[in-house]
Amino acid sequence: MMTGMVALAAVLILAFLRVPLAFSLLVVSITGIGLELGFDASLTLISMTISEAVFSYELAVVPLFILMGNILSRTGIAADLFRAANAYLGHVRGGLALSTMVTCAGFSAVCGSSLATAATMSKVAYPSMKQYGYSDSLASASIAAGGTLGILIPPSIILMIYGILTQTNIGHLFIAGVVPGILGLTFYMLAIYAVAILRPGDAPRGAKSSAHERLSTLKGVWPFFLLFVLIIGGIYAKVFTATEAAGMGAGFALLISLVQRRMTWTDFRHIFLESAFTSVMLYSVLFGAMMFAKLIAFSGLGEGLLEMVESSGLSSYQLIFAILAVFLVLGCVMDSLAIILICVPLFMPIVVANGFDLIWFGIVVVVVTEIALITPPIGMNVFVLKATLPEVAFKDIFKGLVPFIGVDLVRLLLLVFFPSITLLLVEWMK
Repeated sequence: MMTGMVALAAVLILAFLRVPLAFSLLVVSITGIGLELGFDASLTLISMTISEAVFSYELAVVPLFILMGNILSRTGIAADLFRAANAYLGHVRGGLALSTMVTCAGFSAVCGSSLATAATMSKVAYPSMKQYGYSDSLASASIAAGGTLGILIPPSIILMIYGILTQTNIGHLFIAGVVPGILGLTFYMLAIYAVAILRPGDAPRGAKSSAHERLSTLKGVWPFFLLFVLIIGGIYAKVFTATEAAGMGAGFALLISLVQRRMTWTDFRHIFLESAFTSVMLYSVLFGAMMFAKLIAFSGLGEGLLEMVESSGLSSYQLIFAILAVFLVLGCVMDSLAIILICVPLFMPIVVANGFDLIWFGIVVVVVTEIALITPPIGMNVFVLKATLPEVAFKDIFKGLVPFIGVDLVRLLLLVFFPSITLLLVEWMK
């Protein structure tokens, strides 16, 4: 158990020092397993782990959804979604911010990345909001908060990684994320509307579109609806698995971009290179996480923590809140992917032993990491936004995020105390 505790401390320290996560996990895991079982066994184990993972059918879902998201990012679907949402909501007080939030939800549903959603929407929506006199705090915070929907609304890269780590059905995780994702979107829109009512100077009304303009904007959003229905509908109807849905989504996204003539050969090359680089990065991190999970098992750290929990006398919900508190605290200073990869293998035996559903726990964990993406002092979405909008001050972004963090905490409590919100669609699917 001591080896596991030292290894956990080493990984956390290296993560705080911003050492690449894949390197940290692999080096610490190989060293720890070597000390426990011998370095020959450690090296053999890593080669077996990597070879099994590379040829895993389930793991193919990651590069395929990344490819789909990159294709759509290059074809301008975010701008199309924003135009459509703005045509219907722009004339309402706070309408541009509401349109931004709807666009973030839609774009993240086919992109799967919070950071990519925040970066894209800062270019698409922020100039329009500034043109109509929106405050920096509301404009930037709407984009930063909206970007967090990308790790929950399916297809989600974080949910894929969680499913791979816990051997949970990725299709079921995607379906379970739909209602909490819509709930998050609804709460965010309510927060925007409340700010617009309380501080009308921060959110002026935009121009009202004609009926013809509204209808014409819908022409640009049919790819989004087609892909979302194809992926989620196909998985829900059990027409195909999550991996097959990823292949269908990537194939149709490529076909749509060619039909609309929105992709050049240069774009095509960049899309596949970017997808390859991102996939290799995620694979490297996943290999490290898999090795780290084995180290936790071999060192007895998992069993030791379970014994400590059983002897502590904590109730099941006290235990869950203690785990979520760890995620929230780490989220203030660490990247959400790092938190998932380090903490999920550590806490999963405790969650299972206390009878909690791993699908429900996965959605709750993702909601906590959503909050971490916009929580000071790190807040990865805030840093992405600052990089793309250097003229906006950090204090303005974090000030604007206060109501969004508040409604996120309310949503978290609802999901914890009412698991049926998360599991309803999954139960119907079965």
